[in-house]
Formats: sequence, structure tokens, C-alpha cells
Amino acid sequence: MPFTLPGGGVARRWRPGPLHWVTGGTHLAGAAAIAAQPALWPWAVGAMLGSHALNLAFVLSPATAAFGPVIVTLPPAAAGRGEIALTFDDGPEPEVTPRVLDLLDGTGAHATFFCVGNRALAHPQLVQEIVARGHAVENHGFGHALTFGLYGIGRMARDIGAAQQVLTDITGVAPRYFRAPFGIRTPLTEPALARLGLDCVAWSIRSLDSVDSNPMRVAARVAGSLVPGSIVLLHDGAEVRVTRGTPSVLGALPLVLSRVREHNWRCVTLRAALSA
Repeated sequence: MPFTLPGGGVARRWRPGPLHWVTGGTHLAGAAAIAAQPALWPWAVGAMLGSHALNLAFVLSPATAAFGPVIVTLPPAAAGRGEIALTFDDGPEPEVTPRVLDLLDGTGAHATFFCVGNRALAHPQLVQEIVARGHAVENHGFGHALTFGLYGIGRMARDIGAAQQVLTDITGVAPRYFRAPFGIRTPLTEPALARLGLDCVAWSIRSLDSVDSNPMRVAARVAGSLVPGSIVLLHDGAEVRVTRGTPSVLGALPLVLSRVREHNWRCVTLRAALSA
């Protein structure tokens, strides 16, 4: 029976990916082999370890469906409407987020902000401003720790759930989507999200604005791949690189928005594109 979760969400059935089945099957087969023929234990253990090595190989692939469903592009209907989803990670940040919002307002673009829970707690008025200007706030975890990918399922669910509660309390609207910190997904991510009733979102275009200080390169990287249905990864958080004192996202975003206008495309929130 469904039960209420942080932010008022409802748990859903978790959807195993191919590697969940491979790992589970390998362990069951290995255990059965050891029980039947104890001398086979080195081979059985080797097979089990091999399945974990295979999982590890996919951990740094945010768009992989090996660990369960993940949204990488907008659905065909949204692409047919000429829609694009600009997404901003790691905020809110007092020096950058308001300027990003001003740039979006200038063209009537709407975007999705994957906010970090503890940063939202420190700057609730910025989170409220994001929503007030017609954008959507989604879940990027509470602490954005480098060790997030090492969390067990309980700790992972608590971290994401804490962000879910904070963001819901601030905006009055429960996030529907989650993006993993640093894009690191593990076999435990989907089960944790199922507990919280969230869906995972990655991206189809990575701007690299968090590591590239040149806004022209960042803009070219996005514009060169931009098509209807794209989900673009940008950053408004404190980690964004700067050039001459200006984060590269602020120099790149006007060029990206210009490209969108040239083709009469529309920038919409993930919620709008995925719900229509």
C-alpha cells in the first residue's frame, strides 16, 4: 500500500536495470554452484566479483539504463513541438543564480534547476524566486558530497529525502525528478529513488561549464549539438569556472538562447515537456 514520504511523494515499484539482473543472477548461480560443488568456489567467487567490476564500469555513465530507467532526452512529442530543456545544477548561488534568471527572463525561456538541499536551506529566497519566475525546482541531493556514490541505499535515500523535504517546504511543490551529484549513479540509486517516488534525469548535452572557463567554447559545445528534445546540463552553483571574474555559464547562456531563437525552438521545464 502506498505511504507518504518526504515532500508528500508516494513510493513506487523499483524498476531493475539489466545489471541488477546480471548481478543477482550471478550471485545466485555462484551460491548454488558452491553448495553443489564446494571445490568450484574460486570460480564462483570470481564470477561474483566480475559482476561487481561490470557494475563499476558503468558508474560514471550517467545516461546508462544499465542501473534502471533514466531520462536522457525529452519524449518525441516534446521534440516535435520544438522544445528544449535547459537544466542548471548545484545552486542556488547568490552571485550566479539571479543573473541566470535575468538572462532567461530576457528571452522568455523556462528552465529546470536541480537544487542542492543544504544550499537551498541557506538561500530559501533564491529558491522561491526561481519558482516565482516560472521555472521548476528539482532534487540534486542534500549534501552534494563527493562520496555520494559510495552511500548505501539507506544513507542515499536519507540524503535525497532530506533535500526533497527542504525543497518542498520552501516552494510548496514536491520535486518529481532527481539528478545524481556529479552524475554518479550506482545499482542502489534506482531502489533509493523508488522509495521516494522520484525519477532520475541525466542529459543529452553536457556543457562542461563547471570545468571550462571559456564561455565561447561552452556555448559552441552546446549549440553544436542542440536539437529539439535536448536536455542540456549547465551549472549555476558555486563551482562554475570564471573568466575575468565572470562564470562561463553567464557568457555562454546568451549565445545558447540566441541559437534557440534562431530556430524558433522553445525552452521549457522538464515538467512541462514530460507531462504534456
